[in-house]
Amino acid sequence: QVQLVESGGGLVQPGGSLTLSCAASGFTFSSVRMSWYRQTPGKERELVATISSVGNPNYPDSVKGRFTISRDNAKNTAYLQMNSLKPEDTAVYYCHAPYFGYDIWGQGSQVIVSS
Repeated sequence: QVQLVESGGGLVQPGGSLTLSCAASGFTFSSVRMSWYRQTPGKERELVATISSVGNPNYPDSVKGRFTISRDNAKNTAYLQMNSLKPEDTAVYYCHAPYFGYDIWGQGSQVIVSS
């Protein structure tokens, strides 16, 4: 079964850190680009980090320097390390992988940044 299972969301204070994990199964994880998106109510899903199959990351300016995407191909898992979190980072975070022209999404992890 092709799926992505996320873990690691929660409540964190402003300035704090959180790491999300995305465990993949059912496809050749090491061959695909992995990405993290986030979404808040009423807004479109926003790309926050992406990493190529060989480990090259890219970030939008909104999270550059604060978020780090990584992958462990031996564990079929992608990660999103989030530091210096701000209230505006509050969202549901989704991991994503392409699969033969289709999109595979994780179930979503709620991240709340609040004091």
